[in-house]
Amino acid sequence: MTASETVRNESEKAEPVVSVIVPVRNEEASLAICLESLVAQTGIAFEIIVVDDHSTDRTREIADSFANAHPHLVHVIEAGPLPAGWTGKNNAIVNGVREARGEWLLFTDADTVHRPHSLMWAFAEAKRNEADLLSYSPGQIAVTFWEKAVLPVVFAELAREYPPSKVSDPGSPVAAANGQYILIQRKAYEAVGGHAAIADEILEDVALARAVKRAGFEIRFRYADDAARTRMYRNFRQLREGWTKNLALLFPNPGWLAVKTLLWWILPWSALLLVLGHVAGHRWWNALFIATILYNTTRLRRANFDWTMEFLGAAFGMPMFAYLLLRSKHAHAKGNVSWKGRTYPDRKREAQQNSEKGSAQTERLKISTGY
Repeated sequence: MTASETVRNESEKAEPVVSVIVPVRNEEASLAICLESLVAQTGIAFEIIVVDDHSTDRTREIADSFANAHPHLVHVIEAGPLPAGWTGKNNAIVNGVREARGEWLLFTDADTVHRPHSLMWAFAEAKRNEADLLSYSPGQIAVTFWEKAVLPVVFAELAREYPPSKVSDPGSPVAAANGQYILIQRKAYEAVGGHAAIADEILEDVALARAVKRAGFEIRFRYADDAARTRMYRNFRQLREGWTKNLALLFPNPGWLAVKTLLWWILPWSALLLVLGHVAGHRWWNALFIATILYNTTRLRRANFDWTMEFLGAAFGMPMFAYLLLRSKHAHAKGNVSWKGRTYPDRKREAQQNSEKGSAQTERLKISTGY
């Protein structure tokens, strides 16, 4: 046995400082590489708790293989029955926390790949910045055409809506976190009620961050390709379903944002069509086309992608982003949001409707009784 293997075996047996909780549901395509990157972490005592949320593929088999290879480090548990009104991820995380022994909790997704030593560095960063919650936005891996076109637009708009500098500023009300990587001190997590307090929230990461910030705890949030990378969706169907679930919740006015995005996208192509159709003089319309294409591409710089993907975003991703915004708005308005084989109603919409029904019934009662 080498010296490094001896150190690793000893660290696996040590009382964990961090409990890494990985909720999984049908993640056979990505779980193995995620767990490989997690078990290889060094420099800090930790444990890994994989919570299987009723997977129907090879997810449980893969998780068990790591538990058998690292019995002191990796533990696999069942999520248990899904309580009424809960999302599957929130239920899985709560069950994982129940088994966790660490003073800090790391919530991470099965589609993440963690850089060597990143757990140790993240813990040190949180302590150095006196952050109760540290969240990373991992580097995004894009393979297919629509991944390359859509992701720059989405993440550029997210950076505008949730600037990391404001999220990390205690004086700003803006709060956010990326559920792919949330490291939180256990006492802060328990103080705000954890995921049980946001059990019905589809956008659980932002909801948790808002609760943490409202309670007066410190948040640090940044882009962190140096810590982790992820491939969120592996085909167009997954991409469409995933962003339909999230976009209307991430942006306060999705309809207006869709219109604005479409207008910015239409402008350069309209100018080009006028030039090609000889409807207008070339010089000024050529200049307008070039200027607006460059502007749209430059607007995507904050998304942390290369120029090729930013150009694809400006050329093709913007109308698709507008479509996904409107699709998400419609799905949430209908109270019919699907994800991984489950359909979640819009609880806030249901509550509002019930409130309106209650008010109407009260009015009818007043009229019928003469009060």
